[in-house]
Amino acid sequence: MPHQRKNYAAIGTYRLSEQADADLVRIHQWGVRHHGEAQADAWFFGLIDQFQAIADYPLSYPRVDELREGYRRCVFNKRDSIYFRIVGATVEIMTIIGKQDLAEWL
Repeated sequence: MPHQRKNYAAIGTYRLSEQADADLVRIHQWGVRHHGEAQADAWFFGLIDQFQAIADYPLSYPRVDELREGYRRCVFNKRDSIYFRIVGATVEIMTIIGKQDLAEWL
């Protein structure tokens, strides 16, 4: 089911792929182990807010056709890259990866 947030002026819709959902779980678990639950939760909710910002203004993020045709990238807090594509009126969040994981993902 697509996620929607109602407190934004421009309401965009986004959907997480199975991979992006698994990435969120992995990132949160890593954060809990290394930084504690409060910090991990803050990062998690920051990512959720960023997904909504992407959904609201998807064309403001650069295309990365050299990586995957039709994909765009948003860098979150200089650490994680959110890769997404626009499908009709919905933004599909495809994956969330750190710089160190880019070669493996490609």
